[in-house]
Amino acid sequence: MSTRTAARRALAAVGLLLLAACAQKGPGPMYLWEAFPRQQYDTLLREAASPEAQIAALEAHAEKARGANAALPPGFRAHLGLLKLSAGSPGDARRLWEGEKAAFPESAPYMNQLLKRLSAPATAASAASAAAAKTENPA
Repeated sequence: MSTRTAARRALAAVGLLLLAACAQKGPGPMYLWEAFPRQQYDTLLREAASPEAQIAALEAHAEKARGANAALPPGFRAHLGLLKLSAGSPGDARRLWEGEKAAFPESAPYMNQLLKRLSAPATAASAASAAAAKTENPA
């Protein structure tokens, strides 16, 4: 092997090493999923923990995502909102569903339906109380 060929091979090897050293790791995951899909699945199978335990796990997940500056996955806020509603916190559910709509505009039809249903009982109750007041105090 000639000196010239050896020098070319050495130069090529150094070039490859430089390229390899400059290569960056590909982009990481878009969302912080962790155990969220499994938790949803268990909830649908009715094998999940209590709503309070699920809420605690999801809130810990959200804190971890905030700490890692990572995005919450699609459906996360919607699922947490349903759990909050089942635990008796309709205000938190409304806030989470509005957040899901803002983060994922394609979820707006479903979120609007949930928000409408959330408002419907309150509207029906206020209409019923207004009708009862009207019959008690006819003017």
